This record gives sequence, structure tokens and C-alpha cells, in this order.
Amino acid sequence: MAENLNPFENMIKQVDKVAGMLKMDKNLVACLKAPKKTVIASLPVKMDDGSVQVFEAYRVLHSDAMGPGKGGVRFHQNVNLDEVKALSGWMTWKCAIAGIPYGGAKGGVTVDPTKLSESELERLSRRYVYAMIEELGHEKDIPAPDVNTNGQIMGWMVDTYCQLKGTSQRGSFTGKPINLGGSLGRPEATGRGVRFAAEVAAKNMGLEMKGARLIVQGFGNVGSITAKLMVKECGCKLIGVSDVFGAIYDENGLDIDKLLELAAKERTIKNYVGGKKMSNEEILEKECDILVPAALENVITGKNANNIKTKLLVEAANGPTTPDADKILSDKGVVLVPDVLANAGGVIVSYFEWVQNMDHYYWTEEKVNNELREKMFHNAQAVIDMAKKHKTDLRNAGYMIAMERVADVIKIRGIFP
Repeated sequence: MAENLNPFENMIKQVDKVAGMLKMDKNLVACLKAPKKTVIASLPVKMDDGSVQVFEAYRVLHSDAMGPGKGGVRFHQNVNLDEVKALSGWMTWKCAIAGIPYGGAKGGVTVDPTKLSESELERLSRRYVYAMIEELGHEKDIPAPDVNTNGQIMGWMVDTYCQLKGTSQRGSFTGKPINLGGSLGRPEATGRGVRFAAEVAAKNMGLEMKGARLIVQGFGNVGSITAKLMVKECGCKLIGVSDVFGAIYDENGLDIDKLLELAAKERTIKNYVGGKKMSNEEILEKECDILVPAALENVITGKNANNIKTKLLVEAANGPTTPDADKILSDKGVVLVPDVLANAGGVIVSYFEWVQNMDHYYWTEEKVNNELREKMFHNAQAVIDMAKKHKTDLRNAGYMIAMERVADVIKIRGIFP
């Protein structure tokens, strides 16, 4: 039978699996699986040539049991409702594992942003907030950057929100530029969190980080920062990287500074001089000690999991490994740090940003990074300890912690009305 690659159905399958392991009440499980609210909107946007294009947009609030919804907005041509529903669910579990007072939410627009001018991108960003205005707010649902969105787009969005609401509440969005209430350390937070999670996992499995052969699939914001920190702070040897145009492999090591310089100047690493060129699919199957998938979901499946040759796999992307692949990798002895744990650094520092916005008092970058390190180390060790206790893998253990926390709050709050 062909493997199911529907991300929402895969998320539901994982919830059902862990609910069975926990012998959880079926009524609670039903509440955990169903998104609380789904909004679909059409966004008419005037283009530079005077024409009007209509883009489909989504905002899904999976749960607000633990607090206001939290989740990014992605601009991508392949965005669809099931993807956004899955991402909102993953955010619920991610926030619960992280121990921060948020529920899960996510948003997206089906668009190729590379085909838009800056002014068209601004109009689209503002139109998204205009369409979703009643769903958003610092105590309701707080968007942040995601795939193909950034601090500038958050700036346009928070300005639109404040103008429409007649408020100066900057905490309604996170991932903002520093001068607009953003937090120091936020751009690097997700990649830094991946680096911390990898360090804890490596220590627990007896893997020496210094000299460990590292492959990072996806050299965007998260992947590039992960690679940089794991090379410069942990002493890893980067032997493979990739972006949308393809991959580069060199068993003798790649120059991280040259890669970062290329990515900054040309927005791609395809013109890196040296190494062997190959496809994104091939780089995943090269032998290494640590593999970091940092692109999109469903890149490691039942079809290629047997060919993965790594000791430690750290999910920097959301949903890069399918359930079928999970089982194959586990049987092979690969330690897999799941996305809901590994890439939580972004939402943790978004929480720090929100706290700073509420308090109108801002932290140093050193404080942000130290607080992030403490949370990531604590959360990673808690998941590892839960896995040992139940003799299961880290994904199941992470879901156990998250689902128990959310279910407990639902039981305490009750069903209203």
C-alpha cells in the first residue's frame, strides 16, 4: 500500500498511537485531534500592472486550552488546508513540550512570493491581516514568521493590525524587527534550539560532537544557522548542505563561512566552488553522524528511510519524517529528535518576545540565549527520560508529555457550554 503523505492525517495517526499507549479517554482524544477553528479567506490583491489576483489564505487555531494560539504564517505555492491544520497541531504539541502558555495555530497563503514585487508582497501581507483580523490578538492568536515570511512582513502585519484595531499592541505578532518590539536573538532562535537539542541527544547516546560528520538538508534561515552553530560552537565537520537548487557534498568538509557569504549575497549556495554536486534526495542518503533535515515536510519516507545512514537525526523542519519512515529508522537504531522538540527554539523566543512586549522591558541577547539554552536542555532531557521510562522513541515520548499536559488542562477546564 502506498504511504500516506497527508501531513494532517499523519499527525492524527501519531496522536492516536500515543493515546493508545497512554490509554487515554476517547472523549479527550477527540478534543485533542479536532482543530478548534478553521478560517479560509480569499485575498484580492491589486498588482503593480493594475490587475487583481486572488490568493487563498488560511488560519487554523488547533487549540487554545493552554493559552492563546501561536504559530507562523507561511507564503508558499504548495500551501493547502491539510498542511496548515497539521502545522497548527504540531504547534500545540511543541508549545506543550516547551512548557510555554500557548496553544497551537498556523496560517498560510498559497502564493509563490518570488513572483511578487516588494509592493505586491506588502499588499498581500496587509490583506491577510485585514481578512483574519477578528481571529488575531495578543491574548487570542499570535502569528510569527514561517516559510518565506520574515521580520519585514511581520512589520507590515503588526502595523495593519494596530491601525485597524486602534491600538499599539505590538505583542499581537512576534518575530518583528528589533525597533518594532522584536527580541534580540529571535532570528537565530530556531537554529540555536536545534543545536541545543542535538547536543543533549548526542551526549545521551555517547556521540562526540567535535569532529562529528554533519549534513544539513535545507540552507535557509534555520538550516544555515544550525550549520553555523554546530560547526563553530560544537566542532562538527560539515560535509553536506543543500538548498532548493541542489546539494553539495565534500567528505573533507565544506567552508561554512563561504557558504554563509554566498547565501547572504546570492540567496543560494549553488555557486559554491568545490565539493560534489548532487540532488536534495541524494544528500539525505550520504553517510554521516548527524543529519539535519531543515527544509519542508515528508522528505524522509518509507521509500528512502532504509537508505538513511546516520546515527542521529535532528528534525529542524516541521514534519520531515513520515510515520512509515519513523519505524524503519527506529529499527535501524537511528536516534531521532522530533520536530516538536528540536525546532521549538523559535516559538520559545517568540514567547520571550511576547513577554517583553507585555512588560515593555527588553532583555539582552545574552539573557535571551541563556534562557533558551536552559529551556531546550531541560525539555530535551525530559523527553529523553520519558522515552527511557516507557522504552519508546523520542517522538512518542514528546507526544506523551504534550498530550498529557493538554489533556489535563482540558479536564480541569471542562467542556463549555
